[in-house]
Amino acid sequence: MKAELAQSADKNDTMSSHANFSFEALVQAYFDCRKHKRNTPSALAFEQNLERNLIALSEELADGSYQPGKSICFVVTRPKAREVWAADFRDRIVHHLLYNHIAPRFYASFIQDSCACIPGRGTLYAANRLEHKIRSATQNWSKPCFYLKCDLANFFVSIDKSILQTQLAKRITEPFWMQLTNTILWHDPRTNFELRGAQALQSKVPAHKQLSNQQQNKGLPIGNLSSQFFANVYLDALDQFAKHQIRAKHYIRYVDDFLILHESTAWLNDAHAKIKAWLPANLNAKLNDSKTILQPVSRGVDFVGQVIKPWHNTTRKRTANVAIERCKRINKDDFYTTANSYFGLLGQANSSHKQRAQLAKIALLRGHSINKELTKIYRIKGQS
Repeated sequence: MKAELAQSADKNDTMSSHANFSFEALVQAYFDCRKHKRNTPSALAFEQNLERNLIALSEELADGSYQPGKSICFVVTRPKAREVWAADFRDRIVHHLLYNHIAPRFYASFIQDSCACIPGRGTLYAANRLEHKIRSATQNWSKPCFYLKCDLANFFVSIDKSILQTQLAKRITEPFWMQLTNTILWHDPRTNFELRGAQALQSKVPAHKQLSNQQQNKGLPIGNLSSQFFANVYLDALDQFAKHQIRAKHYIRYVDDFLILHESTAWLNDAHAKIKAWLPANLNAKLNDSKTILQPVSRGVDFVGQVIKPWHNTTRKRTANVAIERCKRINKDDFYTTANSYFGLLGQANSSHKQRAQLAKIALLRGHSINKELTKIYRIKGQS
């Protein structure tokens, strides 16, 4: 077995030299992919013949015969109904391979205020950075200031892949990697997928938000690393426009939600008009007018699950209520990990003691112990 693996690996090293990737890079992509996914059926099936499967995948990539396989489509209902298109585990390895190779060159040019799906720039980073900006704009809450909050209409399903392809090609100059990028970008999961979950859930997703109702050159499947990364590349143009053309000093974006601070409502209205005109002309996108907000920051700024108010932050009430209600009903085997996850989420806000106390009460009633800081619970004795 070892002799066979070594021979195939040597052969693949020669092929991958032309294809500009190493077998070691593919193995690393596999390990990155299996984090938190190791017990899924497709991951377990791939791992049963791990060496053979990795070598076969490497050879397909090297000779150009690789094609994405079947996706799984299902609907999630929290916080709102939306489609998720999960690629097969084998394809997700390829997504990680591409991401690991090309992402650093894009991240080097992204602004520091672009958040989500970037290492070290999650919701906590976004909330802390916004709070810092608010303190700067208001001189520590001593001056009035306003914020403009916007998001894009039907963002993921309306992304123009032709525009995105042009953006990607500007920085991906190697033929192999650009070909692989195009294979992933232009793959249409609707041609080969398995629908899971109750059929009735599908009807809960508005028709204009379903990928199946979009044109072939529109939309990315929610649920894949590649889509999250591509979305950031797509909206980097908006970030650059806001920072360098509009000259927004205090600007921040998390996925398709972005926010601008300024002391003048007239200036913010002008910025809004410029962005509203720029988006369709440059990204074939538009704002969701129903979610556009312009108001004083003193009323509180709702962003990435936190509400930032003078001198304190709280977790968004709806988020906290969902956490508490879910922990009341979840089965005992999942309670430990779920509750600790919510303790971590609530702990990101500096004024969450009341909400954490409510969650701690539920944990006590279910037989768990809690640390005195109300930041985590412990397993019940004898529970695995």
